[in-house]
Amino acid sequence: MELKIFNDKQEVAEQFSAYFENLVKDKVEFHVALSGGSTPKIVFDILAENFADKIDWSKIHFYWGDERCVPPTDDQSNYKMTVEHLFSKIDVPQENIHRVFGENDPNPEAMRYANLLEINLNRVEGIPQFDLVILGMGDDGHTASIFPHEIDLWEAADHCVVATHPESGQKRVSITGKVINTAKEVAFLVTGKSKAEKVQTIIGQSEGFKYYPAALVNPVSGNLSWFMDREAASLLS
Repeated sequence: MELKIFNDKQEVAEQFSAYFENLVKDKVEFHVALSGGSTPKIVFDILAENFADKIDWSKIHFYWGDERCVPPTDDQSNYKMTVEHLFSKIDVPQENIHRVFGENDPNPEAMRYANLLEINLNRVEGIPQFDLVILGMGDDGHTASIFPHEIDLWEAADHCVVATHPESGQKRVSITGKVINTAKEVAFLVTGKSKAEKVQTIIGQSEGFKYYPAALVNPVSGNLSWFMDREAASLLS
């Protein structure tokens, strides 16, 4: 695990964007699972502004680690946010964008998306392997859309599952733990003071840390990076 701590959210996004450019530069093809949230939004802005001409977008295939079960026109859609902040500003082939159909019935959609991953990605012991999975972490320690109250979904046999938000009841399609931990690289983007307590518990492996899905992220490759601002890392010794 590599901890990368920067001054603020903006610097986290700038440093992550440089890391991303470095990861993709020598690849013939690159498959990445995106995250939603406020920090990825800034990352997408920086990639669009500073890297639009520096990265060969035609070799990058985009997927989502999780998606809310809403239409692609809905403001809650991770896909819509990515279109607005990245895809509309770069030259990426439409066939390289593999969105979750949030408007569809969640269970068949989770199966369809799992099948898509099997077809498009190389597999390691039958599990689709991303080149990079980008993750966020909620104040409750959830990651992708695996929440503490449904932590058993982490170990699900399927590559994708239907998860339920604990408060709103909203359905979401999410990749599972085995897909995350099979990725060549996994990167957390975690910012803000509200995350500090869970960051301390998970990284310090304090009592009860295994109840948080984010604590179960442990890629077989060993390539796990936490990009954090000072606020999120403020309780680390």
